[in-house]
Amino acid sequence: MTRSGSGRIVAIGGGHGLSVVLGALVDRCDHLTAVVSVADDGGSSGRLRRDLGIVAPGDMRRCLAALAPAGIVRDALEYRFDTGVLDGHPAGNVMLASMLEVEDDIVAVMDAMVAMVGARGRVLPATSGKVDLIASAARGTVKGQVAVSESDAIKSLRFAPDEPDVPDEVIAAIDQADVVVLGPGSLYTSVLAALVPGIRAALEATDALVVYVANLAAESTETEGYDLVDHINAVRRHGIEPDIILAGNDALVPPGYEIMVIRADLAAVGKDTHDPLKLAAALEDVAIRSCS
Repeated sequence: MTRSGSGRIVAIGGGHGLSVVLGALVDRCDHLTAVVSVADDGGSSGRLRRDLGIVAPGDMRRCLAALAPAGIVRDALEYRFDTGVLDGHPAGNVMLASMLEVEDDIVAVMDAMVAMVGARGRVLPATSGKVDLIASAARGTVKGQVAVSESDAIKSLRFAPDEPDVPDEVIAAIDQADVVVLGPGSLYTSVLAALVPGIRAALEATDALVVYVANLAAESTETEGYDLVDHINAVRRHGIEPDIILAGNDALVPPGYEIMVIRADLAAVGKDTHDPLKLAAALEDVAIRSCS
């Protein structure tokens, strides 16, 4: 992201938060790549994982929809069946599942889906195969994204397998990026869920500006009671050292963090979630400052 709006941006995460970032940036850079956690084991994604043995498709579908032009194709991706054997499944999940049944290469599948729906960017899985989250929490060791999201006082997050395979295309995108955006989203089950060891190593090696977009509020259970420093410390505890933390105007910044933290008006009116237009403007400002 430069003064002219061009540049290579990689956005990493999962769930609703990553789709907000993609919607914010899709018209503001030349090359936009989403790197998406595929660890979800709940809802439609969980059912398809268990029944078909595939990676979780739901967050990848969300990203495709965020990058697709408005219209019938995007609406169809997000359409959720409410009767019969497909009850609860979004149509996009079913389409991804069918393609993964006939093609083992998940990157090839996602590139084909991008072309099919006219998405303005690339969507890549964080891992080439299935992966599970394992957290050390107040109630002991818990496994699976749903179980982790329902746990509090989480100390650490790891993966099964320990070092999941990361597609070469993900490593290349991070290496070539001008800016890498982490978050916002559920800290452990979306943001850190995508940061498997291979991706953490790529972030350490890249020359890109790494920006962590902090959540505007704590979530019930998973980050209950967290303030900005708690969020930052959790990210750093898991081996990520952002160059910049982008936080809301109300965030309290204690001594020692002033250089890293940039505060901005990011909230949607009357909510504690990010407004896409405000987030896009703030990220552009951060990138411009870093280049000046």
